[in-house]
Amino acid sequence: MEVFTSFLENIDDPEHRARIEEVLDWTGKYFPQLGTRIAWNKPIFTDHGTFIIGFSVSKKHMAVAPEEAGILRFTDEIAKAGYGHTKGIIRIPWENPVNYDVLKQLIEYNIEDKADCTTFWRK
Repeated sequence: MEVFTSFLENIDDPEHRARIEEVLDWTGKYFPQLGTRIAWNKPIFTDHGTFIIGFSVSKKHMAVAPEEAGILRFTDEIAKAGYGHTKGIIRIPWENPVNYDVLKQLIEYNIEDKADCTTFWRK
């Protein structure tokens, strides 16, 4: 996904870069209707102008940001996948596999839940 090239080029660790590139490619493949852009120096996906999910990287993990509502809705699934979370992000340690089923559920939930949303963030 060309829009994410500059973000990916700034990730020093080649394994981390390949991992997040795989997740971004997967998201674009399974949800081709979503818009893509860089915001706050992070790759994000949108639907009809509303935020659906964003990603970022740190030394110890990849962060997935589906908004608090998604985290609350899938707290059990997130824990079963072995991921920690805060109100705003899910932390996927680099050594853990990506649970694409959980990721798919989060994205589908946000698309459906925000179908009538007219703002970028939930109110």
